[in-house]
Amino acid sequence: MLKKHLILLAATLCLTLAPADLRAQQPVLQKATPQPASRMSAYAPAERIPNLDELKAELKQYYACTCKCGCYAKDVDHQADRTIAFLRMRAAHPKAQEKLALVLDIDETTLSNYEEMIKADFAYDKTVFDAWVESAKAPAIPGTVRLFKEAQRLGVSVFFITGRAEAERAATELNLHNQGFQDWQELILRRPTQATGTAQAYKSAARATIQAQGYKIVLNVGDQWSDLKGTPEAEFSVKYPDPFYFLK
Repeated sequence: MLKKHLILLAATLCLTLAPADLRAQQPVLQKATPQPASRMSAYAPAERIPNLDELKAELKQYYACTCKCGCYAKDVDHQADRTIAFLRMRAAHPKAQEKLALVLDIDETTLSNYEEMIKADFAYDKTVFDAWVESAKAPAIPGTVRLFKEAQRLGVSVFFITGRAEAERAATELNLHNQGFQDWQELILRRPTQATGTAQAYKSAARATIQAQGYKIVLNVGDQWSDLKGTPEAEFSVKYPDPFYFLK
């Protein structure tokens, strides 16, 4: 009988102690320490200007017509069509003894320098740009070719006013001829004495010399506001889009 009781007591002790023994064999799980939430700081006014690389990428997409920001060629053609429509209307109602004149800028208005701009990553280096001008390889902007030929058909004299230097006359004339521009009235370039000063002041003075010859400037086309503003102004001034650079 005593032996039977000892066996039962041992069994009871095993059942009682087993869970504790098993728990002792399990790894102890430590309670995770809460981590602070991530925080960032930016000064909003300083973030208002887009990143330069993003802007350059957008310029390329705009030129290639692959973005929602627009299509460069389409936008230029739109403005060229407006100039042609105006010129036709204005030439249809000339005043007595009136000599009508069209003024055209050259870079990014008549000829495109996009190839050079891409190679320079949209930076301006005078030596590099001057070499590009001397190469006389800039392609014509199609809408301006159409405008030029329409002006000639209507008997409107065409004047080119460019910020290019007088020393680049031969290369500029060759480039224009190669791209289908012939028999313009005058090509005005910056003389050495005009090297300083703003583009607006220079171009305004150039228009004044045209006006002094008895011409009525009915239309002026350029890609910069400095091509168009200043006294005297044309009856109708048309700005082509140019997000690539800015001249005062």
